[in-house]
Amino acid sequence: MPTSAGLDLDTLRGFRHSPRNLHQLRHRVEVHLDQAGGYVAFSGGKDSLVALHLTLAVEPDIPVVFFDSGLEFPETYTYLSEVADRWRLNLNVVAATHTTLEILAATGAWDHHATPAQCVPDLHQVLISEPAARAHNLYGPGEIWGVRAQESRGRAAAYANGLRAEQATTCRGCCSSPQDSRAHHGGLIRRVDGTTAFGPVWDWKTDEIWGYIARHHLPPNPVYAKLRRLGAPEHFLRVSHMLDATRLEEGRVTWLRRGWPAIFEDLAAVLPRIREFL
Repeated sequence: MPTSAGLDLDTLRGFRHSPRNLHQLRHRVEVHLDQAGGYVAFSGGKDSLVALHLTLAVEPDIPVVFFDSGLEFPETYTYLSEVADRWRLNLNVVAATHTTLEILAATGAWDHHATPAQCVPDLHQVLISEPAARAHNLYGPGEIWGVRAQESRGRAAAYANGLRAEQATTCRGCCSSPQDSRAHHGGLIRRVDGTTAFGPVWDWKTDEIWGYIARHHLPPNPVYAKLRRLGAPEHFLRVSHMLDATRLEEGRVTWLRRGWPAIFEDLAAVLPRIREFL
């Protein structure tokens, strides 16, 4: 956890009153699971941790799915095992058919002397679409996830479109204000393949996530604390695969080299151009 002048800022956030109606959120999780079944997607990150905790209060035995890209922080694997044991999770690992590193190397874009493979798998398809389809085939069309609108314009747009769709199809005068409408209908994304994702923390801010974690004494992934010790700013505190094509110009590779030097050298041997972003 971050500290400032001897104070734990996340603990202080935990003392703040939360405007969220947690009873209503848990009820929406329950309704979603009753209608669609499915699983909780747990990445090991802070947002999915809160979504998981909210869901376990409703359904302790729900399948919990970790999508393994093959390029996760080593601490994440240990953390998942520890949380699974501590909370007795029904944890299931769905591994990508090609690892992130294999796909990045196959593009040839990371090595000036490499020849691109003739057929390079699509990263989004391999890491997200295909594993999610396998999980849905196993556990049902529903999904609880920790995706938040604040994290990107694409996610914000998806949730905004989902809210408008729910208002048009399911709202029957039950909402007296835009705030009521967001609380009753926001966070749902119905996909064309028949699957439905619900994000109980879809419109939460980062401070709210850390505050919830502090209030409920949840164990955050130690990668966050390590990145903070290295001096990484708040927007770099993301637990996902260690390397992809995002945020390279903003110093992402620098934090990787500082915190995990041996892993960085191994990656640089396969993807030598990552040194250009230091």
